[in-house]
Amino acid sequence: MEAGTIDAILHGGSNEEDRNLLEVAMLDARNPAGQKSDLAEEASSMALEIAVIGVTDVDRAKEFYSSLGWRFDIDVLRDDYRVVQFTPPGSGCSVMFGKNVTAAEPGSSRGLHLVVTDLEGTRRRLLEHGIPVGEPFHDAGGIFHHANGLGMVAGMNPERKSYASFMSFRDPDGNEWTVQEVTARLPGRLGSKRFTPELAEAVRGTGE
Repeated sequence: MEAGTIDAILHGGSNEEDRNLLEVAMLDARNPAGQKSDLAEEASSMALEIAVIGVTDVDRAKEFYSSLGWRFDIDVLRDDYRVVQFTPPGSGCSVMFGKNVTAAEPGSSRGLHLVVTDLEGTRRRLLEHGIPVGEPFHDAGGIFHHANGLGMVAGMNPERKSYASFMSFRDPDGNEWTVQEVTARLPGRLGSKRFTPELAEAVRGTGE
């Protein structure tokens, strides 16, 4: 939040929503990383519901996401406006695209992750349905893959640790989806061998 905005809020020159945002920011600033503020503990559920991506050809994108086997939710067309939504199997978050629903450049989405319990099986099924999918890979550091490819090693994690193996594919516009294998959820049992040592240590450190 910019200094000018903060000054206006402090002197009553802004609306109630801005003042609430400032209160949350100040509460977070007074709490060390990893500790919840009273406001966070009292907050109601705040679930991630929709990921909106940019596409050039809505019908082409609709055909692609349908071919993935995702649930088709809506297709609404009104004048110069169109909303199409699909939901991946087992996901609480949907993907939305269309016309005049986002200012994002078509094909610019990165970092969207789909979680599966069997990466190799999922890859095989996608290929059978004609979806080009990259080869599996894992990160040498054991935490998360690097955007610049540093430490990326070809193949599944040798010990098949949870959260440690990935693959990726793109839609016709180039929006990228990364698929991650998760077979056990963190925080897991202390000393569990199902996670990389680096990841287990990182999670353990946030709880101290």
